Amino acid sequence: MPVKNYIHQIELTPPEQLDTLVENRRVFNLQNCEFNVFESYQQAYRVPLRFNDLVISSMVRGKKVVRIFDDPAFEYLPGETAIVPANEPMFIDFPEARFSDPTQCVALTVDSSYVDQILRYLNEYYNCDKYESNEWTLRFNQYHFTNDNEISGIINKLIRICSSGDKTKNIFADLSLKELFIRLMQSQRLTQATLESANSTNSNRMQYVLHYIQEHLLEKIAIDELSRKAYLSRNMFFKWFKEQFGITPLEYITRERIRLARQLLADKQNSVTSVSQQCGFTDVNYFIRAFKKAEGITPKNWQSTITD
Repeated sequence: MPVKNYIHQIELTPPEQLDTLVENRRVFNLQNCEFNVFESYQQAYRVPLRFNDLVISSMVRGKKVVRIFDDPAFEYLPGETAIVPANEPMFIDFPEARFSDPTQCVALTVDSSYVDQILRYLNEYYNCDKYESNEWTLRFNQYHFTNDNEISGIINKLIRICSSGDKTKNIFADLSLKELFIRLMQSQRLTQATLESANSTNSNRMQYVLHYIQEHLLEKIAIDELSRKAYLSRNMFFKWFKEQFGITPLEYITRERIRLARQLLADKQNSVTSVSQQCGFTDVNYFIRAFKKAEGITPKNWQSTITD
């Protein structure tokens, strides 16, 4: 599993102020959003939950099991976020919650008209590719994911803003919410484009470039060559890629090589040096550093955790 970026611990509700032991709720109201802290102090199963507005939820402590969209239930753990559309029913289990070890999550509910306003503005003034239509939109087929550093950082900032007594907090919350939506959509766009590029190589510039990267992961990939594939100058290509996906092309290439390395390391007959070479890394020490940054442990230690 990739390194998780955790939401900062939030002080638990004092026992004398608890209204319920299952999904006790604290709420902070702002102009365009509502910040909720939910805590559960005892086991419970199939607890129904529904929000009237779009919700961005992040786990802080403990474990939940969530059922949504008629999909299979998934474990919801610290370091993870879920995005759920308005009025979508959820059912939640709390299999490990105890008074001494409660679950805690935060939930930002955002007014749908405010979300629409953000999307209209981005599509009108910040379309990332003037040659192709790449609409800014939220995709709910990617509703549960591991936090990256950017997303966890913005959520932590929003928690501080929403729970503060600062009279200007609505202004700062507005700026941070816009940034959060942009980061979420960039991450979703990259995941979606990577999946689509495996099946369609020439539908658009985005798929063509990502497909080329996937096909040449084991080789040296020159940025100048990617720029030519995209029919952009080197500088414009970097700018275009970062605006599309929120990361640089080099960061994406490294990320995909690490993903491939995990698959190869699952075979314990493959040495770290061999995997490094097979994944297109020319320096094994750089591979080890990059792998540890992404996974939290070295490739050798990661390999030792694999059970036969």
